[in-house]
Amino acid sequence: MSKMRAVQVSLPGGPFEIVEREIPNPGPGSVRIKVQACGICHSDSLTKEGQFPGVSYPRVPGHEVVGIVDAVGPGVAGWAPGQRAGLGWNGGYCGYCDNCRRGNFFACQTATYITGITSDGGYADYTIARAEALARVPAELSAVEVAPLMCAGVTTFNCLRNSGARADDLVAVLGLGGLGHLGVQFASKMGFKTVAIARGQDKESLARSLGAWRYIDSRAQDPSAELQKLGGAKVILATVTAGDAMAAVLGGLGVHGTLMVIGAAMSMELSPLQLIGKSQAIRGWYSGTSIDSQDTLSFSVLAGVRSMNEVLPLEQAAEGYERMLSGKARFRVVLTTEPRA
Repeated sequence: MSKMRAVQVSLPGGPFEIVEREIPNPGPGSVRIKVQACGICHSDSLTKEGQFPGVSYPRVPGHEVVGIVDAVGPGVAGWAPGQRAGLGWNGGYCGYCDNCRRGNFFACQTATYITGITSDGGYADYTIARAEALARVPAELSAVEVAPLMCAGVTTFNCLRNSGARADDLVAVLGLGGLGHLGVQFASKMGFKTVAIARGQDKESLARSLGAWRYIDSRAQDPSAELQKLGGAKVILATVTAGDAMAAVLGGLGVHGTLMVIGAAMSMELSPLQLIGKSQAIRGWYSGTSIDSQDTLSFSVLAGVRSMNEVLPLEQAAEGYERMLSGKARFRVVLTTEPRA
């Protein structure tokens, strides 16, 4: 049988291993994707370091996947070989139990698939995916452009459009990293008065180029006070993973303002009295479904939102992961299986 390359983790905390595997065949309700590109996301550490319960090893990480449908399993409608497809974190679910209907896909009682965690992901030449998890990919976007939008993109876009903010509202984006540089673009293109908050005056030019209306240097200024000078934020999108940085901007929320958290901080201190006094809220946000991913891609085409990426071959997955984890990557890392020109 034909073989493929795959980058796997054989045990929690173990190294990335480049191995040769049999090319898998899709079962009922599934398709096989010939992977063209796969983004490296911070959530891949859940697989790499064994931080998610119930993961079986060896496991191939990667949930920012884009490629070509290569084979279709029995019972699949609407997909055929040759079509472009994107695959994100949400790798499929039953759609019938109460948890699925309420959007709590992680607690789906029948069958939940989390790409790169409970099923093999995109650090490989081929991967298998549930048909309901696939997003259609516009011709205007390259595979490298699409890959980060399948998690970082859909998370920021979907969070902002469900935040309650409307055109001309003041929306702040905390952080200008892999998530934040997309968040500023989406917020600006949605018509919000977008304020970027980051550490250092040197980041202002980047923030402005991404569409920020104002920039706050959190090293030199009190971000809460500066936001209040602007009238108070309707929404603050927290993309950083530091709870103290999130706490430092809470005071910048306006009345009925909401802190939308997508950065996975382990803890955060806050004042319940502050929330009560101004009827404020803190809300977490999960990425989205395949339809949300399609909406993200469509909006990105129409509005000109693009991820800024470092591109590496599949064989350099370990190097790319370390660049992502250390924060040295500018701004997303994308693995490609195809020869580079």
